[in-house]
Amino acid sequence: MRVLQRWLTLVGVPTRIDGQYGRATRRSVRVYERRNNLHVDGRVSRPQARGLRRRAALAAPAATTPPAPTATPGARAVLSPDRRTALAPASAPPQVQAAIAAANRIVGKPYRYGGGHGTWEDRGYDCSGTVSYALHGAGLLRSPLASTAFMRFGAPGRGQWITVYAHGGHAFAVIAGLRLDTSGGGGRGPRWHTEPRSPSGFNVDRAGTPSRAPRAGSTWTALAHRAALPERVQGPPPRRSLTTGARLAAAAGG
Repeated sequence: MRVLQRWLTLVGVPTRIDGQYGRATRRSVRVYERRNNLHVDGRVSRPQARGLRRRAALAAPAATTPPAPTATPGARAVLSPDRRTALAPASAPPQVQAAIAAANRIVGKPYRYGGGHGTWEDRGYDCSGTVSYALHGAGLLRSPLASTAFMRFGAPGRGQWITVYAHGGHAFAVIAGLRLDTSGGGGRGPRWHTEPRSPSGFNVDRAGTPSRAPRAGSTWTALAHRAALPERVQGPPPRRSLTTGARLAAAAGG
């Protein structure tokens, strides 16, 4: 009886919870029946009790749970307990934390060629669209770039927090130690990966000199570039601004 009285109270018919099916409770039942276009007789049938329970469950306040963590101690990102999204290092610059938060919003979406290039919020993303989305969330990119455009992205060399790897057919990023990629284990589409991807064939140039010719038969043929963060985060400013001349790529590699 107390459960019934509690249900009535939750659905907006205040009822004294005393465990007695007395006059006050019967009156509350009639109010409930009238409001829901039921036969008004002050009696609760089994089907009526099931309906009342469903309405009470919908009206019950959500159980308060502690907020999910968004950061982790240390200097490297880690996978969240859900094994899908990532936790940014608490010591990371705001841009890095924002990039991880942005990537988390699209992790799990399907791979879609050209996805993320016509609109930021898309049904699916390709490789360069995924990297573009994360960098845009960090405020480091105004418009999506194709994988070929990422070959000329930022300052050459591996970055302290964000490194983008690209060649003419693929692009991925390593953000605070986690790889953001659309291929590899876990299916196709934006995913975080703890295992590294071989950079074999990449020509990494920290000094900004022209790219050396790739080795014969090399899979990768581009430089690895670091995302330009403020000087207080990553040292001297890059020679090229990330936002200067960034335009929507005509062809979306990836």
